[in-house]
Amino acid sequence: MCNRYAPPRPDDVVQRWQPRRTPVDFPPGPLFPRAPGPFIRAAPDSSEPLRELVVGQWALVPWFATTRTLAYSTNNARFEGIERKASFKPSWVRGQRCVIPAEWFDEPCWETGRNVWWRFRRADGDPWGLAGLWNTWVDKATGELVESYTMLTLNADAHPLMRRMHKPDPKLGPDQQDKRSVVPIELPDVDTWLFGTMREAEELIKLAPVEVFAAEPLAA
Repeated sequence: MCNRYAPPRPDDVVQRWQPRRTPVDFPPGPLFPRAPGPFIRAAPDSSEPLRELVVGQWALVPWFATTRTLAYSTNNARFEGIERKASFKPSWVRGQRCVIPAEWFDEPCWETGRNVWWRFRRADGDPWGLAGLWNTWVDKATGELVESYTMLTLNADAHPLMRRMHKPDPKLGPDQQDKRSVVPIELPDVDTWLFGTMREAEELIKLAPVEVFAAEPLAA
């Protein structure tokens, strides 16, 4: 899972993903859950395949919520079984997929017996484009439209790098920890992810090879 990341600069986001609709400036990182952050989606009011850059809350607000601030976490969404999860199923079924630009993201490593934060960049120096889902929630009291998004995650118990992150459960074996990883969408696959069928999108949900990562512990 991911609870801290930084988006690229707005100009870098526009240059790399080339959305044809752009909002006002968005804040720099680091971002934490419920902070406003940028994401790229298929423009919902266009009949053409149009990429749209949106700023929304990093914690998806489901349709049934009575407030934008929930009592539980929705900034990450486990992809396995997502069609059974009330908070995320509607966005997945309706094809409300998005790409979340990230310069880096941080994860905790407990191999030393204490929490040591690691920073994850791409080895090629490009920003990440992480797989996500979005939703537009309507505040019934005010009529306000609230844009929000979540990062998809996959089980990473077998991944050489990501299985090392997060505090292990001593009661479970190494292949039962349910360590999690975000899912990158490579630049040539962005249109398939945003505009393709559900089956085509499912084929893109996979862990990145360890060679894609440039990861190191942060200085204490």
